[in-house]
Amino acid sequence: MQAPARGSDPFHLSSPGSGSGPDARSDGLGRHLHRLRDGDLPDRRSAASHADVLILGGGMAGTHATQMALGLGANVTVVDRSADVLRRLNTQFGTAVKTAYSNAHTLAELVANAELIIGTVLIPGASAPKLITRDMLSTMRKGSAIVDVAIDQGGCTETSHATTHSEPTYVVDGVVHYCVANMPGGVARTSTFVLANATLPSGLVLADKGWKQALADDPHLKAGLNVQGGRITYKAVSEALGEAYCEADKTLAA
Repeated sequence: MQAPARGSDPFHLSSPGSGSGPDARSDGLGRHLHRLRDGDLPDRRSAASHADVLILGGGMAGTHATQMALGLGANVTVVDRSADVLRRLNTQFGTAVKTAYSNAHTLAELVANAELIIGTVLIPGASAPKLITRDMLSTMRKGSAIVDVAIDQGGCTETSHATTHSEPTYVVDGVVHYCVANMPGGVARTSTFVLANATLPSGLVLADKGWKQALADDPHLKAGLNVQGGRITYKAVSEALGEAYCEADKTLAA
């Protein structure tokens, strides 16, 4: 089942729980990112060595990525299309983080100056938007890196394709790409426990009431229904696949 979308913010990347989602992605990122500026990680001991990190999206994963990058002493900029998200980030991080409203011109300038880009954009139930084009990638300095957290939804750059934990990176135009699908799999035992804890209550309701009654009683469960009886009941999924859409209420009434 697809987790219900929170509003219409395309930059919100949710997860079943903080341990299985953004935390696990940050752990995997920390283990595999290894060269930003001539072989050096951002060094908090010297302001001159701070790397420029651009984070696409200020949702849950973007916020965790911001915390991690700040901990490494980086200069962090977060872009988002939600004014509320940008205000939240300004309140949470103050002057330690720069924020900007996302548009094509701003993105092009920030991408050209970034040494590390972390993409956390997501349209719930649909393919991730391709915010970074191949032409934009060519403006990045050699040895820079892109971490595409949205790779499970197709990725947010035109040059992204899924990789594995055993072979996590590849290089395009001198830019290192880290696009591991199922990043929480890097801490599989922990993420399994967190996912089970987050989903067990809903599973018990489904088992006790049956799926029709459970969804009829809980609008959040109903909003998460993707497919029933061969019909797609999640609009973003139907649009992404080019298939017919059927309202969930019609399947419940059948």
